[in-house]
Amino acid sequence: MSAVSRLPIRIYYEDTDAGGIVYHASYLRFMERGRTEMLRELGFGQANMMEQGVQFVLSELNLKYRQPARLDDQVIVESRIVDVRRTWIGFEQAVVRNDALLCKGTFKVACISTESQRPMAMPDEVRQQFDARES
Repeated sequence: MSAVSRLPIRIYYEDTDAGGIVYHASYLRFMERGRTEMLRELGFGQANMMEQGVQFVLSELNLKYRQPARLDDQVIVESRIVDVRRTWIGFEQAVVRNDALLCKGTFKVACISTESQRPMAMPDEVRQQFDARES
Protein backbone atom coordinates (compact mmCIF):
# COMPACT_ATOMS: atom_id res chain seq x y z
CA MET A 1 0.00 0.00 0.00
CA SER A 2 2.75 2.47 0.84
CA ALA A 3 6.48 2.91 0.95
CA VAL A 4 8.54 1.75 3.90
CA SER A 5 9.89 4.34 6.32
CA ARG A 6 13.17 3.38 8.03
CA LEU A 7 14.39 4.73 11.37
CA PRO A 8 17.86 3.74 12.65
CA ILE A 9 18.15 3.19 16.40
CA ARG A 10 21.20 2.39 18.53
CA ILE A 11 20.57 0.08 21.49
CA TYR A 12 21.58 1.77 24.75
CA TYR A 13 21.99 0.32 28.23
CA GLU A 14 18.61 1.79 29.25
CA ASP A 15 16.93 -0.35 26.55
CA THR A 16 18.23 -3.63 27.96
CA ASP A 17 17.76 -5.96 30.87
CA ALA A 18 20.55 -6.93 33.29
CA GLY A 19 21.96 -9.34 30.69
CA GLY A 20 22.35 -6.72 27.96
CA ILE A 21 19.40 -8.06 25.92
CA VAL A 22 16.74 -5.61 24.78
CA TYR A 23 13.82 -5.63 27.19
CA HIS A 24 10.57 -6.62 25.44
CA ALA A 25 8.80 -3.30 26.08
CA SER A 26 11.67 -1.39 24.44
CA TYR A 27 10.55 -2.73 21.06
CA LEU A 28 7.22 -0.97 21.60
CA ARG A 29 9.03 2.33 22.20
CA PHE A 30 11.16 1.83 19.09
CA MET A 31 8.08 1.11 16.98
CA GLU A 32 6.24 4.11 18.44
CA ARG A 33 9.15 6.29 17.32
CA GLY A 34 8.99 4.70 13.88
CA ARG A 35 5.27 5.45 13.46
CA THR A 36 5.70 8.98 14.84
CA GLU A 37 8.56 9.73 12.44
CA MET A 38 6.65 8.28 9.50
CA LEU A 39 3.66 10.51 10.26
CA ARG A 40 6.03 13.48 10.67
CA GLU A 41 7.53 12.72 7.22
CA LEU A 42 3.98 12.89 5.84
CA GLY A 43 3.51 16.32 7.44
CA PHE A 44 1.57 15.22 10.50
CA GLY A 45 3.75 15.99 13.51
CA GLN A 46 2.05 15.13 16.78
CA ALA A 47 2.26 18.65 18.28
CA ASN A 48 0.83 20.24 15.13
CA MET A 49 -2.00 17.71 14.96
CA MET A 50 -2.88 18.29 18.62
CA GLU A 51 -3.09 22.05 17.96
CA GLN A 52 -5.70 21.17 15.32
CA GLY A 53 -7.65 19.07 17.84
CA VAL A 54 -6.55 15.69 16.47
CA GLN A 55 -4.51 12.92 18.10
CA PHE A 56 -3.39 9.51 16.90
CA VAL A 57 -3.44 6.89 19.66
CA LEU A 58 -2.60 3.22 19.68
CA SER A 59 -5.73 1.08 19.98
CA GLU A 60 -4.50 -2.43 19.06
CA LEU A 61 -1.20 -4.24 18.71
CA ASN A 62 0.19 -7.68 18.05
CA LEU A 63 3.91 -8.50 18.37
CA LYS A 64 6.04 -11.50 17.49
CA TYR A 65 9.56 -11.69 18.89
CA ARG A 66 12.08 -13.62 16.75
CA GLN A 67 15.62 -12.85 17.94
CA PRO A 68 17.07 -10.59 20.62
CA ALA A 69 18.79 -7.30 20.03
CA ARG A 70 21.71 -6.55 22.32
CA LEU A 71 23.51 -3.61 23.85
CA ASP A 72 25.21 -1.40 21.22
CA ASP A 73 23.43 -3.04 18.28
CA GLN A 74 22.34 -0.77 15.46
CA VAL A 75 18.80 -1.72 14.41
CA ILE A 76 16.33 -0.33 11.90
CA VAL A 77 12.63 0.15 12.57
CA GLU A 78 10.73 -0.38 9.33
CA SER A 79 7.21 1.07 9.23
CA ARG A 80 4.59 0.68 6.55
CA ILE A 81 0.99 1.83 6.37
CA VAL A 82 -1.18 -1.09 5.24
CA ASP A 83 -4.71 0.23 5.72
CA VAL A 84 -6.39 3.62 6.09
CA ARG A 85 -9.97 3.82 7.26
CA ARG A 86 -12.21 6.67 8.29
CA THR A 87 -11.11 6.66 11.96
CA TRP A 88 -7.90 4.60 12.02
CA ILE A 89 -4.65 3.68 10.30
CA GLY A 90 -3.16 0.18 10.14
CA PHE A 91 0.63 -0.24 10.32
CA GLU A 92 3.01 -3.16 9.89
CA GLN A 93 6.38 -2.71 11.54
CA ALA A 94 9.57 -4.66 11.97
CA VAL A 95 12.80 -4.23 13.88
CA VAL A 96 15.72 -5.64 11.91
CA ARG A 97 19.48 -5.92 12.37
CA ASN A 98 21.29 -6.35 9.06
CA ASP A 99 19.07 -8.94 7.34
CA ALA A 100 17.79 -10.54 10.56
CA LEU A 101 14.20 -9.98 11.66
CA LEU A 102 14.19 -9.36 15.41
CA CYS A 103 10.59 -8.39 16.06
CA LYS A 104 7.52 -7.68 13.94
CA GLY A 105 4.10 -6.33 14.70
CA THR A 106 0.80 -4.98 13.49
CA PHE A 107 -0.71 -1.85 14.95
CA LYS A 108 -4.03 -0.03 14.70
CA VAL A 109 -3.80 3.68 15.43
CA ALA A 110 -7.06 5.50 16.06
CA CYS A 111 -7.80 9.12 15.26
CA ILE A 112 -9.37 10.84 18.26
CA SER A 113 -10.50 14.32 19.21
CA THR A 114 -8.20 16.02 21.73
CA GLU A 115 -11.28 17.63 23.28
CA SER A 116 -13.57 14.62 23.73
CA GLN A 117 -10.89 11.88 23.64
CA ARG A 118 -13.32 9.91 21.44
CA PRO A 119 -12.81 8.49 17.94
CA MET A 120 -13.31 10.91 15.08
CA ALA A 121 -13.04 10.86 11.31
CA MET A 122 -9.62 11.88 10.05
CA PRO A 123 -9.57 15.43 8.68
CA ASP A 124 -9.85 15.53 4.87
CA GLU A 125 -6.30 16.85 4.38
CA VAL A 126 -4.89 13.98 6.42
CA ARG A 127 -6.87 11.38 4.51
CA GLN A 128 -5.90 12.97 1.17
CA GLN A 129 -2.20 12.70 2.06
CA PHE A 130 -2.60 8.98 2.78
CA ASP A 131 -4.61 8.47 -0.42
CA ALA A 132 -1.90 10.27 -2.45
CA ARG A 133 0.79 8.07 -0.91
CA GLU A 134 -1.08 4.95 -2.08
CA SER A 135 -0.87 6.07 -5.73
